[in-house]
Amino acid sequence: MTDRVESLVSQIDPALPMPPVVRRDVVLVAGPWLAGTSSVVIALRDRLPEHTVVEADELAAGQAPAAVVFVVSATAPLTESDCALLDSVAADTDVVIGVVAKIDVHRTWREVLDADRALLAQRAPRYRDVPWVGAAAAPDLGAPVVDELVTALREILADETADRRNRLRAKENQLLTANRRLAAAVIGRGRDARLEALRAQRAAALHRYRVDKSQRSIALRAQIQQARLELTYFARNRCASVRTELQEDVAALSRRGLARFPDEVRRRAGEVANDVGAGVARHLADVGEEVGLAVGPVGAHPTVEVDAPPSRARGAENRLMLLLGGGFGVGVALTLTRVFADLAPRWAVGGALGGAVIGVALTVWVVGVRGLLHDRAVLDRWVVEVISRQRTAMEEWVATRVLGAEAALTRAAAERDAADQSRTEDAIARIDREIREHASAGARALALRDRHVPVIESALAAIRDEFDALNTAEQAN
Repeated sequence: MTDRVESLVSQIDPALPMPPVVRRDVVLVAGPWLAGTSSVVIALRDRLPEHTVVEADELAAGQAPAAVVFVVSATAPLTESDCALLDSVAADTDVVIGVVAKIDVHRTWREVLDADRALLAQRAPRYRDVPWVGAAAAPDLGAPVVDELVTALREILADETADRRNRLRAKENQLLTANRRLAAAVIGRGRDARLEALRAQRAAALHRYRVDKSQRSIALRAQIQQARLELTYFARNRCASVRTELQEDVAALSRRGLARFPDEVRRRAGEVANDVGAGVARHLADVGEEVGLAVGPVGAHPTVEVDAPPSRARGAENRLMLLLGGGFGVGVALTLTRVFADLAPRWAVGGALGGAVIGVALTVWVVGVRGLLHDRAVLDRWVVEVISRQRTAMEEWVATRVLGAEAALTRAAAERDAADQSRTEDAIARIDREIREHASAGARALALRDRHVPVIESALAAIRDEFDALNTAEQAN
């Protein structure tokens, strides 16, 4: 290589990855499947014992041959995959010979050869001067037809510029590979897809946090409102049911049960308070479990003071009842006396005495029954008043406990939302860091490309000038 090429290449950053090339003094025979490469290898080994002829699988990665014999079939012109194979095997070697094999069975092989030459000339300028020959390394009849191939191969290997061309081609491939890698680093294979995925993840994380927070807030409010309604209704119904039961008990009270009834009312009121307290605690715990938050204990159950029943003193009413009862008894006594006097005059005195006794008894019974009914009415009103006060107290207590639970649940929800926000912010921060890293990597790759591409292009231009000079000198000779 010229000093210009060497000086330009030396300006490239040594850290820039450039595949090393190890030149081997061998002839590589390669070609597509069923093109007849094995037959050509055998024929060349027989006719060129002074050279080492190998196939593609005998070269390790990073090794380049001194010459490439590219064998194609005379059946049809080259395909895109055949051209790609030639680009691969001759990437670091400029000395290339094209061979159309099996010319003994394909009469149109010359047309195929011309078509292959034209296809390669259009593919890359380097292939315009590639010599093409026909061959039949393993014909069905007669001796192998490889003389033209052997002659062309000997001439091209004997060319004094062959080694120089190969070194220029290898250096050109290294520079082109480095250039492609710089361009690929700028584009970033999969970088756009990864950035799009990261942006989608970021948007999804924010959307999920906002939606979850909104849904949890709505669910909490709905659960609290439902609990307030259900617990108030429960306390009201419980008080109504116990009031009905107590009123039924009052209607069946005997005179001896009047004294024990206030204690029964206090006991039943305590049961109602305990039931309401337990129901509130259980329901609020269910609400907490439903929304995924802890609810503190309800605390002491509600208590309601039950005052003593009102006094049953009824002086005026008693006198009135005595008067009415006495009149009723006198009337009964007179009626009985007259009945006995009319039916059995001899029993008139006894009937009068009996009527007086019965009248007195009826008077006592009427007064007693009326007094019992009065006492029942007093206790019935007292029960209504007691249970009404208890219902009011229960509803207030339920409202207070639900309000306290709402405050506690709201605080817990705020703490949970803060924790979720912190986790979401951490996730978004990680995503943002990765996005910035991709952007920084792209910027670094762009700066690296901008710094090295001009030097690489200058070196490639110098290599092309060197090839042009060699071609000009060869044509002059």
